[in-house]
Amino acid sequence: MSAKRQGVYRHQDLVRLFNPRSIAIVGVSPNPGPFGSKTLANVELGGYAGKIYPINAKYDRIGERICYPSIKALPEPPDMVVIAIPRESVEASVLDAAENGAGGIVLLSSGYSETGKPERIAQQERLVEIVRANSVRLIGPNCIGFLNYGIDLLATFTEVPNAGRPRSSAIGVVSQSGALAHALMQACEHGVSYSHSLTSGNACDVDAADQISYLAGEPTCSAIACLFEGMSTPERLLEAANLAHEAGKPLIIYKMATGEQGAAAAMSHTGSLAGSNAAYSAAFRRAGVIELDKFESLIETTAFFAKAPRPSAPGVALVATSGGACIMAADKAELHGVPLPQPMPDTRRVLESVIPEFGSPKNPCDVTAQVVASPEGLYACADALMKDDNYATVALAQPYSASTTAERAKVFSDAAKRYNKVACMIWLTEHLEGPGVREAEMDSHVAVFRSVDRCFQTLAAWQARDKWMAALPRRLSRVSPKAAAATAAGLIDASKNKTLTEREAKEVLAAYGIPVVGEKLVQSADEAAAAAKALGFPVALKVESPDLPHKTEAGVIRLGMKNEAEVKAAFDAVMANAHKVSPKPRINGVLVQPMISAGTEIMIGARIDPMFGPLIVAGLGGILVELLKDTSVDLAPVNHTEAREMLSRLKGQSMLSGFRGSEPVDVDKLADIICRLSEFADDQKDRIAELDVNPLICSGGRITAVDALIVRK
Repeated sequence: MSAKRQGVYRHQDLVRLFNPRSIAIVGVSPNPGPFGSKTLANVELGGYAGKIYPINAKYDRIGERICYPSIKALPEPPDMVVIAIPRESVEASVLDAAENGAGGIVLLSSGYSETGKPERIAQQERLVEIVRANSVRLIGPNCIGFLNYGIDLLATFTEVPNAGRPRSSAIGVVSQSGALAHALMQACEHGVSYSHSLTSGNACDVDAADQISYLAGEPTCSAIACLFEGMSTPERLLEAANLAHEAGKPLIIYKMATGEQGAAAAMSHTGSLAGSNAAYSAAFRRAGVIELDKFESLIETTAFFAKAPRPSAPGVALVATSGGACIMAADKAELHGVPLPQPMPDTRRVLESVIPEFGSPKNPCDVTAQVVASPEGLYACADALMKDDNYATVALAQPYSASTTAERAKVFSDAAKRYNKVACMIWLTEHLEGPGVREAEMDSHVAVFRSVDRCFQTLAAWQARDKWMAALPRRLSRVSPKAAAATAAGLIDASKNKTLTEREAKEVLAAYGIPVVGEKLVQSADEAAAAAKALGFPVALKVESPDLPHKTEAGVIRLGMKNEAEVKAAFDAVMANAHKVSPKPRINGVLVQPMISAGTEIMIGARIDPMFGPLIVAGLGGILVELLKDTSVDLAPVNHTEAREMLSRLKGQSMLSGFRGSEPVDVDKLADIICRLSEFADDQKDRIAELDVNPLICSGGRITAVDALIVRK
């Protein structure tokens, strides 16, 4: 099997493939049905101006073109070769292209690794060995080709729209699904501008990460939309994302295949809640990628980012001729955390001067249907709001399509251009292709949304990306003692257990400065009573066993014992339950711990992901972590700001601010503990598989770990 590449191909590595001056097509014939013939027809239909060489040894001519018997017979080495012949003949043609100086190969033929058959996988691997030995790049096999509108090249066998030459706000599409890529391309029919559509099929050589890297260096592409399933070396995708960022091109990804494979086998809460999709999301966030949760959002969001400068303010102004539209927009703005600040005094005066008294000169701004009779009022509102320093953009909610729509869009476009901003048009009408929308879509200063929700979700992502950019370069400063790594490693290695006991785990974490509850291990009810008296009532009792990682489910915990009699009874009860477990667990004794007074319970955990490495997880603790699955995941280690942001992403974050009279949690101290645990995960990534600290009981500045679980690798 060919070795996995560590880095991505750069733009210059792929120029001959994606921007060829000459093309050879293997597998054409006078019959219009085969893929080779269909590809030739598309290349000619698109108006590609480079040299085109049909190849088929059976024919002297294909239409008006000379047909060559082989790649060797061509008058020059072709930049790009399309191969559309049966699998049995492919390897010879690939070798012919590679040995005769081709720059790249598009392999449409199928029947390779996608079949799952070992011999077909081996055939695909041989193709990889051939092209890499000759520094030739290969797309496919089992792909539908690609589109480069900058050179009018439709290098595909399927019927696709001709989007025309890219405009200044053109977007490039990278898709691991060929059919869905071409579905996205049809947005050109209502005005979206495209530079490329790049697909990869089986991606045995050139894959999605390489294609993102290529578009990062493409001057015709302003933003990149990626329809992504997954890859075995996701760090290459992050490298490509960094190249896109360096080139000033936002990368927007919709990830399919979001199931949490492997999570069912995890022993800890962390393992089951931080599956592969959570790891991808954390990695995307770290790389400044805009991740979407809906396929339908991909093109609208990318088109916005292709047109939008960096936001000049956090706020948004909303203008509508409908009070209902204003209410809907306000609801969605609140849902996505997008502020709608009120206009500054000078702006307010302009609005009051042109908006009727039955309208609203506030934000959202209801200009009423009066603008139909007096359109100059709308012009004044658009200019005043776009000029206002409170607003990064102004969104116009368009309730219905009318003959004046294009004119209204131009009013907001002109205002956006004057103040170096972008305007948003929210197309509320069900007349999806009605008058004016195409003109708005084609305007480089107007972004069109067919959903209020998607508009404000995109504006929230715009602000989040700007915040990420403002925090660069990312800085890490170690919080835990440097000696902690060696101390903890020694303790983990010394344990005889696959799963460390709670006592062992807390000793490890204490080395990192994590505050843990004190305890005493006892062997009898009398010893338990004596220990409780020494520690101070009330106390908790827990059976210590490396074979009982989830003590609550096993019934081997008792809480709140207030006197010696209760302690003795609890000891007998937990030991009896432990002996009922099958297979019989190893029992070291019973831990007696002082009860920590009530507070907000938080779970902090870590998991070593096979692709992304150490992950740190935060969520509400106790039983709520499984009930609500309200967790936040990031790549470890994290800095203090990132730790605080993890907590801010929790749906239950209000619990930290003092809920129903409880004392607010010291969030900075909790973030410090998250940092320390993330450093532990990074330090010990070769020794551990999972970590749970659940719960951390938090009350003001008192934060204590009362249980912990460490699973060794």
